Amino acid sequence: MPALDAFDSFLFSLSRAFCSPLGVFVQIQGCLICLTLALGWAFAAYVRNREIKQMKDSMRHGNSFAFLYHDINKLEHTNQENLPRVSVVMPLKGYGEHNLHNWRSQITSLYGGPVEFLFVLESTEDPAYSVVSSLISDFKDEVDAKVVVAGLSTTCSQKVHNQLVGVEKMHKGSKYVLFLDDDVRLHPGSIGALTAEMEKNPDIFIQTGYPLDLPSGSLGSYCIYEYHMPCSMGFATGGKTFFLWGGCMMMHADDFRLDRHGVVSGLRDGGYSDDMTLAAIAGAHKRLITSPPVAVFPHPLSSELSFSRYWNYLRKQTFVLESYTTNVNWIMNRALFTSHCYLSWGFVAPYIMSMIHITAALRIYIKGYSLEETSFTSGGLLLVGYLAICTLVELLSMWNLTRIEVHLCNMLSPEAPKLSLASYNWVLVFIAMLVDNFLYPVSAMRSHLSQSINWSGIRYHLKNGKISKIERSKEMGPEKSYLGGKKLLYGKKGAPPKVSLLSSLARSMAQWHQPKKFDS
Repeated sequence: MPALDAFDSFLFSLSRAFCSPLGVFVQIQGCLICLTLALGWAFAAYVRNREIKQMKDSMRHGNSFAFLYHDINKLEHTNQENLPRVSVVMPLKGYGEHNLHNWRSQITSLYGGPVEFLFVLESTEDPAYSVVSSLISDFKDEVDAKVVVAGLSTTCSQKVHNQLVGVEKMHKGSKYVLFLDDDVRLHPGSIGALTAEMEKNPDIFIQTGYPLDLPSGSLGSYCIYEYHMPCSMGFATGGKTFFLWGGCMMMHADDFRLDRHGVVSGLRDGGYSDDMTLAAIAGAHKRLITSPPVAVFPHPLSSELSFSRYWNYLRKQTFVLESYTTNVNWIMNRALFTSHCYLSWGFVAPYIMSMIHITAALRIYIKGYSLEETSFTSGGLLLVGYLAICTLVELLSMWNLTRIEVHLCNMLSPEAPKLSLASYNWVLVFIAMLVDNFLYPVSAMRSHLSQSINWSGIRYHLKNGKISKIERSKEMGPEKSYLGGKKLLYGKKGAPPKVSLLSSLARSMAQWHQPKKFDS
């Protein structure tokens, strides 16, 4: 039998150590993390699929507009004319390759009540200004939309500043305000669905939703998809949730007019993250956050989404845990920071151990070492087998949830280009799971130590959880938004807008509330 060389001796020592009680614990823990994620996604898929079944049942009973309302009687004019006024505030920064389609989907909503759209930018020099102005001009006789120039922020992030200026400019008669990011593609009935839930339960403080990422093919885009997927189960509850996504938030307009619970002052005075700040306020005052099952929005990622842009995005996501409003909020953020870092590396470690076990087994087979010297390998390979099975279950559950959400989005936007699972590369999904979970603690620690972040050409410095200093570079920052893209949504090329049944409905609903404009 050949003698062990130095490399093999070290390799076998590692494999043997990973078969110790502590090593076994780490690897079994990794299996449990996989199965927990699979279970969470399975429940989320059940909630989304239940909505699909309800829509199909409504369609079988003759309701061709189930994507708007399960009860077709709610489309009657007498019901539509009594719908409350909604102001949609969209803070913009730069112009991404898919933003124009997103903005068009937002302003062509089939909401039957009075609605206004406020595009808020920091200045007319923003690349988005001319594009938005042209879009509004195209729809000037059909929608109530305008551009608002907010100026530069001095006490909070530019996004929060734009949101607050938008709230100041909204219609005095608005009952609800809906905040949307520029990378949200609305369904025709999204505003109506959110409003209906607010009307049904006045105790709701905030309604939210979540994106369905459509990776563009790069590893960075798959890392973002993987980053969002664990969070998605918290938004697929079909009702109450503790999570909040700043890309879609509907609130009572009077909460801002009256600064109820300090929502305005909390955001204005040093607020960095809109969703983390409002979630903290909701938790402190025991207010309700809900996420309806139809609030899932296609989010095509940029075809130019490089790994460096993913890293910048991850840095912004981990940096939000450094901002806080109260001591309790600080404790919660520290708990999230610690648990997320522990679970991330706890997820990655078993795969590194498995690679050691597999490499050791291959060296034994190639070199022909005796079984007496390598008896530990059978236990290591058994652990590898357990992890492989759990990983497969996890990926199947992730695939199933994505499949159901793609189907739901297609049903909610029946005239939009169909989304498909065919472009998803599940090998890259698995690699992205390892890369993203390995890098998250690195990014979180860097954010904790630096206490500053560069966001679209603006550097924010935190002190005691609040923005204490804002530095602006001479450049405007990137012209394209970090994540926006269109390649996967459209397939080969962008689909041109067309006059359709939905467009006709949108115009008809607008005529109910602005008849003079159309009569002229």
